[in-house]
Amino acid sequence: MKFSMRPVLVTAMVLSWVSVGCAVALAENSATAPRTITVALDGSGDFSSIQEAVDSAKKGETVFLKPGTYPQDLTIHSKEGIKLVGAGVDQVTLLGHRDRVGVLHVGKWPYGATDIEITGLTVNEHGGHAVGIFNGKRITLRHLRVRGMLFGQQVQDVRIENCLIGGSETTGVQFADTQAVLIGNVIHDNDHGVNVAGKSEVRLERNVIARNLYEAVVIGDGGKAVLISNTLVKNGGGAAFLGSSHNEVSGNIVSFNTIGFVIAPSSHTTLSFNGLFNKEGNYLKAGSPPLQAPELKPESDIAADPRFVDPEHDDFRLRHDTTLLNKGPFSYLGAQPPLPIPSSRHQ
Repeated sequence: MKFSMRPVLVTAMVLSWVSVGCAVALAENSATAPRTITVALDGSGDFSSIQEAVDSAKKGETVFLKPGTYPQDLTIHSKEGIKLVGAGVDQVTLLGHRDRVGVLHVGKWPYGATDIEITGLTVNEHGGHAVGIFNGKRITLRHLRVRGMLFGQQVQDVRIENCLIGGSETTGVQFADTQAVLIGNVIHDNDHGVNVAGKSEVRLERNVIARNLYEAVVIGDGGKAVLISNTLVKNGGGAAFLGSSHNEVSGNIVSFNTIGFVIAPSSHTTLSFNGLFNKEGNYLKAGSPPLQAPELKPESDIAADPRFVDPEHDDFRLRHDTTLLNKGPFSYLGAQPPLPIPSSRHQ
């Protein structure tokens, strides 16, 4: 009896092709896997220059900054889908370099930048500016400390989240013709907190904006703004809605400022379920000087001491005896959850 070897040979050939194919695929995946590029001042990384590291990064790759104080500046432009990650805000600081204004620039005319994420570092101002974002889209800044102005112009889909921004001699955060979301930030000790100009569209949610010399928030020109569940406290003014701006303002605490809301008759501003408690008036009509306008108060707003835990030491959580709980759609007003109610003990 004769047996054919053809099935055995075919099987062997197929297994060989599969093995070769897998090896080629593994090699290709290894060659194209996104890199993490390390920057270290002591030479222990891939680069000592942040700029050179970012310039070398390709889509999907991460530039990691080891701890250090970097006397450098950085411009990220003509890049897509890269991350800049520091070892932590207390471990990595960018100081700027020579006589250049600003330290960290994302986007650049006529070039832009897309899908850029920056996290885990401190940026000091240099020449009056710290961070500039220009002509880009989908830019995320998260867990940063910014000492100086953060400025954005002609940018789409900016997200600034859980950042500490303060110490600017002008404005903490300023936007012109930009679409942005600010959520969970602390913006403090500037001349103005947030300034929105041009045709910007900005959402402010659960931010604490405190101790600014003038207004915490200014919305002007043809800007559109949504202010939801913020705490604007201990500023010269709470918020000013000027020009032909369109604004939705709800669930905020605006307290311990010199004045609360300043509203221009030319603006389109809707107020609801805000808590106000200010020294020289809660509602004013824009003018020189602004005029008291108690008729602007909507029925749902609450004029009462918010009863913070310790406002002298900037603990702006609400106490148990506050009147700002369970108002309209809000379980609490302002940016920070109230103190938890102690559970009762039964013997």
